[in-house]
Amino acid sequence: MSRLVRLTDLRDEAEKLLTAVPDGDPLDEPSGALVRLAVNASVCTLDPAGIDDAIGRALDAGVTPEQVHETLVLVSALGVHTLMEGSRRLSTALRARGLPATHEDPTRTALRARLVGTDPYWAEFEREVPGFLDALLEHSPEAYEAFFAYCAVPWTTGTVRARTKELMAMACDATPTHRYLPGMRLHLANAVRLGTGAVAIRKALQIGAAAPSHPGVAGAG
Repeated sequence: MSRLVRLTDLRDEAEKLLTAVPDGDPLDEPSGALVRLAVNASVCTLDPAGIDDAIGRALDAGVTPEQVHETLVLVSALGVHTLMEGSRRLSTALRARGLPATHEDPTRTALRARLVGTDPYWAEFEREVPGFLDALLEHSPEAYEAFFAYCAVPWTTGTVRARTKELMAMACDATPTHRYLPGMRLHLANAVRLGTGAVAIRKALQIGAAAPSHPGVAGAG
């Protein structure tokens, strides 16, 4: 049974995870500008005026155009949460109706071995979103392969520091119109592992919590 996730729940969960994390350095201006851009450009906020303002702030802070666009590529993958929640619920619904699962075949086995293998990152991912990867592979090997390929793009280009990317993803998961607790926990833990302190994490979460409601998009301009 799903429960209502409030902003206070996100904050309380974050504080539990930050109990033993040192304060560390504050969020620097370029990283803060990129977090604001990610939050305003996310599909759950998509505030044109906020995007314009955040791009201006980022460029003024010395962020390169390549870093700005890498941020947009990163946050555009927020739509995969549709797959995360939908694919595994489809599998659950089919099991409840007594419909058989798609059997493992050489294509699926090879994809799992190549894209997941024994990478510990995906073990942690599985703890936060249990059953998603198997459900996605069951329903669509094509979407499974595309998921890994698209999500890897901003990590392959690598113009933005990994810890900043984790802060951006965490903040987007903590916006008022998204509140995706599994993702927030995962990205917060990754940011800590990369050496980010509690002060910078709390600031990124504050930026996420301050995101406006989706204003709607009228068109070009």
